[in-house]
Amino acid sequence: MRFSPTARIVGLAICLFGLLDAPAIRAEESNLTSTDSAWEITLSPHAYHFHSDPTHKPVWLIGLERQRADGWLWGGAYFSNSFGQKSGAVYVGYMWNNLFNSPTLFAKLVGGLMYGYVAPYEDKVPFNHNGYSPLVVPSLGYRLTPKDALQVSLMGSAGVLLSYHRRF
Repeated sequence: MRFSPTARIVGLAICLFGLLDAPAIRAEESNLTSTDSAWEITLSPHAYHFHSDPTHKPVWLIGLERQRADGWLWGGAYFSNSFGQKSGAVYVGYMWNNLFNSPTLFAKLVGGLMYGYVAPYEDKVPFNHNGYSPLVVPSLGYRLTPKDALQVSLMGSAGVLLSYHRRF
């Protein structure tokens, strides 16, 4: 039986998160307390595309996010898209900590506005108008320490973004 690249990535993520789900971080250490909020910087040196395209360029991202104790968050990112165009995004979202009763696992869902897919690639993202398009990104993450995390984010049907996060 042959699995699609998407199925392979999802399967690998499930196995990885299952293997790494050890009590390395106590619940009270991994999440914000009821009165705390935190900033988090995001760095991504790589994206995996489900379908190879000779026009694809290396993808990188740097972002800054404000996380509130109640799970709500907002942020922005500056990145090079799959076609080498400098791009940006602003978003709001929600983070679910203690996913599957594990203090190290979390999920995020963010939505916002993205700019950067311009001619001749404006048709590569849906609902694009003059380079502006809506953004919806679901993510799964693993907290390595109270301040460090790894995250896999789904980029629509194009691929996944692998990122490192540092809380401060």
